[in-house]
Amino acid sequence: MSIVPYVKLSRPKQWTKNLFVFGALFFSRQMFEADKVLHALLTFVAFCLISSAVYVLNDIVDVEKDRQHPKKKHRPLAAGTIKIPGAIVYGVLLLAGALLLALSIGWQVTAVLLAYFVMNILYSFWLKHVVLVDVFVIALGFVFRVTAGSYALPVDPSEWLLLCTLLLALFLGLSKRRAELLLLASGAKSHRKILDEYSDDKLIDQLISVVSAATIMAYALYTFNTQAGTQMMYTIPFVIYAIFRYLFLVYKRERGGEPANILLGDKPFLAACVLWALTAFLLIYLP
Repeated sequence: MSIVPYVKLSRPKQWTKNLFVFGALFFSRQMFEADKVLHALLTFVAFCLISSAVYVLNDIVDVEKDRQHPKKKHRPLAAGTIKIPGAIVYGVLLLAGALLLALSIGWQVTAVLLAYFVMNILYSFWLKHVVLVDVFVIALGFVFRVTAGSYALPVDPSEWLLLCTLLLALFLGLSKRRAELLLLASGAKSHRKILDEYSDDKLIDQLISVVSAATIMAYALYTFNTQAGTQMMYTIPFVIYAIFRYLFLVYKRERGGEPANILLGDKPFLAACVLWALTAFLLIYLP
């Protein structure tokens, strides 16, 4: 039995989203404390496992609709390379592994992971059909990642960090909805009914404009409230460029459906992220 289809079913490219777990470790100046780094790494792995379990659940629920999608029809379940009973067993093993890891860290991290999983069950069967709420659920998943990363250290989650994470995730979620509309065109409603609610281009574009502006403003204000002091303001240009570049890819290149692909595949966007990380590291860790 080949493990390749099961690896594809786990969607390892999407694990880049779980890097948000390290947000609290980075900004709290604890990156050189071995025990803190270990807890953050274990939390990252736990989120990789549980997010993969969620992807398995979504693929089981949406298997028939995925077969009508020009890209998703190649996923293991939709393509028939993995049968549903095998996917169920695999998903249960992923969930069990995630919870065992979380329990080794602490009850707060375990509670966040359970809340994340329950929220995604509700999303798969109900909330993904509720306009706007569907995007907020996706965004809250990123907030849960940051929160779990904070509890793993443990430190109190920064309100500013949570706000910036929520707004950034909303921006990515709305951009993904727009990309789905363009990709599926007239068949969008048949693939997912909720897309019909976003079919008015003006609505989705206005929401993206509001959230992108709010993200930049929230981050700019956040830079004046970090432990590194006001010098973090020097990272603002990288954030503005990254968001502008993402908007360019969404509107001019008709990308944005998979944020992980943009992060790994667009060199200017990746360069902005790397330069932001290096600059922020120097400002936070070098007095």
